[in-house]
Amino acid sequence: MISLRHAWRAPLLFIAALAIISCSRKPSDRVQGYVEGEFVYISSPLPGTLETLHVQRGAQVKAGDPLFALENVTEKTARDEAERRLAQARANFEDARQGKRPTEIASIEAQLQQAHAALALSEREYARQDELTRTGAASKQEFDRVRSARDQDRQKVAQLEAELKTSKLGSRNEQVTAAEAEMHARESALVRAEWDLSEKRQLAPQAGMVFDTLYREGEWVPAGRPIVALLPPQNIKVRAFVPETRVGSIHPGQQVSVTLDGVADPFVGKVSYISPQAEYTPPVIYSQESRGKLVFMIEAVFEPQVAAKLHPGQPVDLQF
Repeated sequence: MISLRHAWRAPLLFIAALAIISCSRKPSDRVQGYVEGEFVYISSPLPGTLETLHVQRGAQVKAGDPLFALENVTEKTARDEAERRLAQARANFEDARQGKRPTEIASIEAQLQQAHAALALSEREYARQDELTRTGAASKQEFDRVRSARDQDRQKVAQLEAELKTSKLGSRNEQVTAAEAEMHARESALVRAEWDLSEKRQLAPQAGMVFDTLYREGEWVPAGRPIVALLPPQNIKVRAFVPETRVGSIHPGQQVSVTLDGVADPFVGKVSYISPQAEYTPPVIYSQESRGKLVFMIEAVFEPQVAAKLHPGQPVDLQF
């Protein structure tokens, strides 16, 4: 027989047990999730030896900060050669647009003056021989020779006048067009060479934390192989899987409270994505019992200053 002195203890113990169980249970509106980071992998499209690594793991960088540099002897040489070829093409284009040099024009003018003087002498000799031939004092052969010399001097004057006019003009339109096209081609080659040179040195595209460095100085890096993994704070998010019975009450933009172990105050974010496809779906027609196994992935994002306090892989609790 139970003693009346101890009979009151049983209800108290039952109430205490219920209180402990109720305290140990998590609120029904919470789901478990984890922190996920989407990394930005920085690489160079060109291969080369890693010459300088400006950052280390865990460092915070700002947009535009140098990350690494590959050896660039080949690219620098190609850039210098492209600059020299462009200078040559520009000189050829300017030369094609202009006429002959002043000294060349002066030489043609001097030759033309000589031709005019020779023509004047030939004209006087022709007139004298013509008069002598009419009086019978000169032979017909001498008159023909003088006339031929006069005609040659006339043709020489006409030739030099045409050359002088041409020398004051530029090259033909086709030659100028070809020289201009060559110049533009050299300009494009220089732009490509400068781009190749710049790609050997990479800067941070945005602010964030250096999550990892994948090569060390002195190592050969193939083209396109990531060297630095950058984690911008805006790329940190929380993922959780919500049961099918609750996903209908959640919508993008909805506020969510995230609790981390060891942190007293929760972080506040908002739902940014709800997967349209269920996961862990049984391979049979849905029944009333199997529908409870369906879950949908959701993602929540935070302000950058809040996201910087989260670390990929951390388990969290979400409350909507």
